[in-house]
Amino acid sequence: MNARFMFVFVVFALILAACGSATPTAAPTSMSEPTAMPEPTTAPTEAPVSKTIVDIAAEDGRFTTLVAAVQAAGLAETLSSEGPFTVFAPTDDAFAALPEGTLDSLLLPENKQQLTDILLYHVVPGKVMAADVVGMDGQMADTALEGKQIDIKVDMGSVYLNENTNVIITDIEASNGVIHVIDSVLLPTSEEAGMGELDIVDTAINDGRFTTLVAAVQAAELVDTLKGEGPFTVFAPTDDAFAALPEGTLDTLLLPENKQQLTDILLYHVVPGQVMAADVAGLTSATTVLGKDATIKVQDGKVFLNDNVEIIITDVETSNGVIHVIDSVLLPPQ
Repeated sequence: MNARFMFVFVVFALILAACGSATPTAAPTSMSEPTAMPEPTTAPTEAPVSKTIVDIAAEDGRFTTLVAAVQAAGLAETLSSEGPFTVFAPTDDAFAALPEGTLDSLLLPENKQQLTDILLYHVVPGKVMAADVVGMDGQMADTALEGKQIDIKVDMGSVYLNENTNVIITDIEASNGVIHVIDSVLLPTSEEAGMGELDIVDTAINDGRFTTLVAAVQAAELVDTLKGEGPFTVFAPTDDAFAALPEGTLDTLLLPENKQQLTDILLYHVVPGQVMAADVAGLTSATTVLGKDATIKVQDGKVFLNDNVEIIITDVETSNGVIHVIDSVLLPPQ
């Protein structure tokens, strides 16, 4: 065995001996505490919203009618300003659900002020987030339509404005406020929309949904009566309601020889005095100017006259009474 090999062998043997005689290290008596992650020096923040309420509505795709109305009313610049504003935004479907002809009428230049008032009725000054709206259950909120408010109600976790307009999407933030989406158009009463000085006839003419009713009133020579001091309550059938009559019925009624029959039908839609919706719902019948009664029934929160004629819009106030809109024509009992 040469010297080099002998040296390596001795060193290897000494290492093995040292390892075998070493005392094992005792196990720790307890787990050591984990080292905490350092706290971030600043909280992460989202990038600020850079688009205005008008920009977001225009790009969204669900609010084309609202955007067109805002532009027609000349409110685009206002709703693009610093604000902040809270906008309860009706969808295109909400506008489409209005009685036929209503929107077309509102978009006419001569009705710009009425359109403006309706749109301002959808705007609340300040940035009111969903949590704040929920906290206003049973309260009223001031709108941008001067001196006018909307009612807020929370029911089964859903938020309703003016009893039956549902807030369906919340907290779409913009650089100048917030948008909450609603499923129907908020309509202030005619007095709130700047029409309180108009009488029943002029209100019906300006509305655009009652062209047939107005023509019938003129044919029956009842214009002066319904422009009188009153007050009157008129259950007003829409143009669609008259169109639903059997074919030829309206043409026949408008013939001069049938003037008395037409007059009787129209007077059957009029009740003396100003009877508001809350009062109607508490009645079982109402005596009309014709002297014949119309029955009143409340079912599933809806009010029906003569069992199947539904009141679809209430409390359109005028200078000489109130209009309630109905979905079909009332025919007096024989």
